Amino acid sequence: MLDRPLAAIAHKPWLGADAAQDFISLADVVSFVRQYLFSILAFIVAGIVCATFYFATSDSIYAARTQILIEPKIPRNLQQQPAEVNLSLDTAQVESQLAVLRSQKIAMMVIDDLGLMDNPTFRDMHGPTIGERFHRAWMSVVEAGGLDTSYAALTNFFQRVLPGPDRIQTNSPQLESERRRSAVEIFNDGLDVQRVGVSYAIDISFQSLDPALAARIANATAEAFVREQVQTTTKAAGEGIAWLERRMREVGDQMNRATRVAQEFRAKHDYSIGQDETPIEGQGLAPSEEQPTRQTTLEQLEVTADTYRKMYESLLGAYTNSVDQQPYLIANARVITSATSPKKASRPRKTLILAFGALAGMVAGIGFAVARRGLDRNVRTPHQIRRELGLACIGELPPVSFRRGGFGRLDEVLKNPDSSFSGSLRSVKAIMGLAVATPSRRRIGITSVSPGDGKSTVVSNLAALCGVSGTTTLVINADHRSALANELLLSSDLNVIDGESGSPKNIGKQIQFVEKTSFYYLKNDVSNSTNLLVPDNMEKLLSDVDAYSVVIVELPPFSSGAEGLAVCPLLDGVIVVAQWGVTPLDQLEDLTQTLKNTNSSVLGVLMTRVRSVSAHRYRKRAGQAPR
Repeated sequence: MLDRPLAAIAHKPWLGADAAQDFISLADVVSFVRQYLFSILAFIVAGIVCATFYFATSDSIYAARTQILIEPKIPRNLQQQPAEVNLSLDTAQVESQLAVLRSQKIAMMVIDDLGLMDNPTFRDMHGPTIGERFHRAWMSVVEAGGLDTSYAALTNFFQRVLPGPDRIQTNSPQLESERRRSAVEIFNDGLDVQRVGVSYAIDISFQSLDPALAARIANATAEAFVREQVQTTTKAAGEGIAWLERRMREVGDQMNRATRVAQEFRAKHDYSIGQDETPIEGQGLAPSEEQPTRQTTLEQLEVTADTYRKMYESLLGAYTNSVDQQPYLIANARVITSATSPKKASRPRKTLILAFGALAGMVAGIGFAVARRGLDRNVRTPHQIRRELGLACIGELPPVSFRRGGFGRLDEVLKNPDSSFSGSLRSVKAIMGLAVATPSRRRIGITSVSPGDGKSTVVSNLAALCGVSGTTTLVINADHRSALANELLLSSDLNVIDGESGSPKNIGKQIQFVEKTSFYYLKNDVSNSTNLLVPDNMEKLLSDVDAYSVVIVELPPFSSGAEGLAVCPLLDGVIVVAQWGVTPLDQLEDLTQTLKNTNSSVLGVLMTRVRSVSAHRYRKRAGQAPR
């Protein structure tokens, strides 16, 4: 066989073909996005639709805000201390007030004052269930389209299967204790208490389905807190007064007894009282021990009576001050901003939800595309062919029309000579010229993995390029299932001229001439005894058609069996046609490995129906004017 320099190069493994890919280039990212752009956009649209469905079926929640100011309590002995001492006291005091505002006592006071347990708009804001959302969506469609009469049965079905929240609450009565606990939980869910910076001001906001009710509850919470402060202070003062009264009675009785004893002692004109009347026991001595008897003197009695008198006067003064100050007890907090009924709903935030839905859809779309790319083992990029097969991608043919499955016509290169399709085939034609040492005589085979990869279109257009350039070109159709023969005979645009009629054994005289494309055509008729897939027959035929400069042999697809590739070693090179995104990489690898095992020269892989042609950017750069 003749020396084939380019074919020998094609057999060599590409530099870095087996090396691990340590990074992802920007071109890979752009190619990935362009390939799965519609899938990602579909997920984004789905995310936006889900977000729209969410806020369209959600309840509008309104938030009302009021503000109170806490008066600091600083002891008198600390008022003249440095400021950092006051700051350390402020934090604990304000946090204590926040805890009081969030307490169950304040919640029950507001619930009882406003009668919230019997208010139908005072309910939880956890949002409707998925069934309620579909029910609302369907009812909105019915009301918007006026389908009440036409779809009454379907509407009744939704009402039975997906009842609204009002029916659910009606069908499930609760005990009084459970209702109160549920009301407190709803109140705590809607209440939000926050300190304003490092000040003594406190924001009280409440969220409700009714804007007027939200404002009423916020104001009632502030008023209940102030009232609770007054009640707590009044109760503490009342308990102090009651304790002073009890203590005054006890001290008064003790003072009276001490005074009476002193007066009786003085009335006897004696400086001692009998032992039976005022006994004094020894301190720390046993009764059996002998000790001198100590008698109570007048001075002791007078001092005791005077002490009780001073204690009584002190308690009486404290009692008088407490009684005088009780009517003037005030709270340590005051309302500085009252809540008003909000005009706009605070939730749901439509813009934020739409943005989140689009972002979630984009993330899901990218994840789906990455998973699909990881599971996809079909041919898609030239880089994939070089890395997995160690072969060159000699061309990428884009779809140019909706004929023949959206690939191209038999004479596409003649009708659109400046298209990307024609440019890629011209590159393949140039590679064919470099495939042999003597470019004046080329024998090229074209095969594919499966019949629908576009092999016949490639053969016809490649032969047309060679024929119109003045090179005598012969197409040998060795695939009896090829669509090329039928399209040549049925096409009204291509004028096929029959050759000399001869014996079936003299297959060389059955060559036809396609006038418009200027190439010769020979069909392998299965009815003939001569089978071109037999190496001896093909070798004899190639010697008979030695006058043709270019001979293109359309070989059977690999799916028809490996015996159709037995004639490949007789050719100067073989071009493998693979359909973009359809041809499995594993089958393509089996085909190329089979060709290599038969010592066939594989020129490269030609991809068809390529949606994203990577060579476009290079041609665009090449078409720019030099500067």
